[in-house]
Amino acid sequence: MSISSTINVYIRNDSRFNKGIHYFNSKQWYEAHDYLEDLWHELIGNERTTIQAMLQIAVAELHLERGNLKGATILYGEAVGRIQGDNIADLGKDLDSLCSVLKLRLQSLQNNQFPLDIDYPKIVDKN
Repeated sequence: MSISSTINVYIRNDSRFNKGIHYFNSKQWYEAHDYLEDLWHELIGNERTTIQAMLQIAVAELHLERGNLKGATILYGEAVGRIQGDNIADLGKDLDSLCSVLKLRLQSLQNNQFPLDIDYPKIVDKN
């Protein structure tokens, strides 16, 4: 097993990752951020990039809740860039579907519209 595969398994079994994903998918952005950030501080490489994108999405959603459309737009853009980049580890999650939702939400914000009719981002297992 490669080092990257070992790290990937470690993260997927880490309770902070699983709690962070649970809170993320429950739209409890602050709690999701706390758990994922705690893990993020310990990581390097592609896995760190993936968790960073998830953190940016959670903070973007917090910005939206507070009416800060500019902050949300910036963070969504950065998260999309990270997820679409070469330095990403999927951590067993369907990042393509996550990115599709992010792009729709980002496009809405770039058109100065609150993304009311667009699904919230969710992090689901890769099939």
